[in-house]
Amino acid sequence: MAEPEKQAQQEEQPRMSFLGHLEELRRRLIKSFLAVVVCSAVAFYFSDDLIKLIQIPLQGEPLHNMQVTGAFYAYLKISLITGVVAALPVIFYQMWGFIAPGLYETEKIVALPLILLSTILFLVGAGFCFWIVLPLGLKFLIGFADELIINYITIGSYVSFAGLLLLAFGFGFQMPIIAYFLGRMGIITAEFLAKGRRYAIVIILILAAIITPPDVFTQALLGAPLYVLYEVSIIVVRLVQKKEQAKPEDEFDDS
Repeated sequence: MAEPEKQAQQEEQPRMSFLGHLEELRRRLIKSFLAVVVCSAVAFYFSDDLIKLIQIPLQGEPLHNMQVTGAFYAYLKISLITGVVAALPVIFYQMWGFIAPGLYETEKIVALPLILLSTILFLVGAGFCFWIVLPLGLKFLIGFADELIINYITIGSYVSFAGLLLLAFGFGFQMPIIAYFLGRMGIITAEFLAKGRRYAIVIILILAAIITPPDVFTQALLGAPLYVLYEVSIIVVRLVQKKEQAKPEDEFDDS
């Protein structure tokens, strides 16, 4: 039977005290922080290229600086955002290393592909924002200017705006991964998510309104993919439930 085997695996693993867990968490947080610092330092070296890259969605619209420290802080922001993104594999690996001792062997086999998938989903979300959402959103927003209004976009405000959107889309695309873990733990079910669609739509719209500028067009560009990911999450949780329900039958056959 699988349950006694799980209990045996749990008993074989050395138990760690509460303080031991805190020390392990502190150690892995420090490693994640150092990874971000190192990646940010490397990114700062290429900050000129990063600034040129992030200007692509502006489609030729110039950036301006109106403060003595404005350009410097903009370079720091873009370097830090790039550092966080570049350090994601290390961060996810440290997260896995912290929870791995409490997982069974079958769960560890699933965990590593999920870390890779989580990183890929983040990059897909950020890429979708960079190549689709930002160009369309900026074209829509900048298009309001006419002969009476001159666009004067500062580098600091643009880097903050673009960086926030990129991170929001990247982390928003983690929804199926989060749903998978919550489904495995039995915290949510596919039925619960399906019944809560109307509430999910309201929450998605509120989040889109908070993260994006106060215009319906940009909010829709963020809200639509998030709703699609919500539907994907329902499918993921339903597959998890079917797999969990099939376990007793497999155990009976093996016995």
